[in-house]
Amino acid sequence: MLSRRGTQKRHREPTIALINVVFLMLIFFMVAGSLAPSMDPAVRLVEAADLEASPPPDALVIRSDGTLTFRGAEMTSAQAYVRIVREEDADFAARVVPDRDLPAIQLVAVAKELRALGAARITLLSERNLP
Repeated sequence: MLSRRGTQKRHREPTIALINVVFLMLIFFMVAGSLAPSMDPAVRLVEAADLEASPPPDALVIRSDGTLTFRGAEMTSAQAYVRIVREEDADFAARVVPDRDLPAIQLVAVAKELRALGAARITLLSERNLP
């Protein structure tokens, strides 16, 4: 007696579709990468490592010992800073330049005081984002 074996058709993986997608992505990135012109090799960029950064004139500077200065003058508290800045802009955003060695607890205390005195926003300025 002959037995019939069930012939099941094996389904192949759709590798052709995957290859097409990868190929299209390759073409896309090759075109996108060539859209930006390369910089002129004769141009030498400025090195800013030796420049001394100074805080913006409208920023409150907090030294490592916790003393506050604004526009070169020493402040007794953040309230004096707020009073001066409010005369120029009623809805002010405080800009603070903390010293690298300032303890975080003192920075948070000054930020809380500024917020309580009406600062709409407090921006911390660092080496990287000083103008």
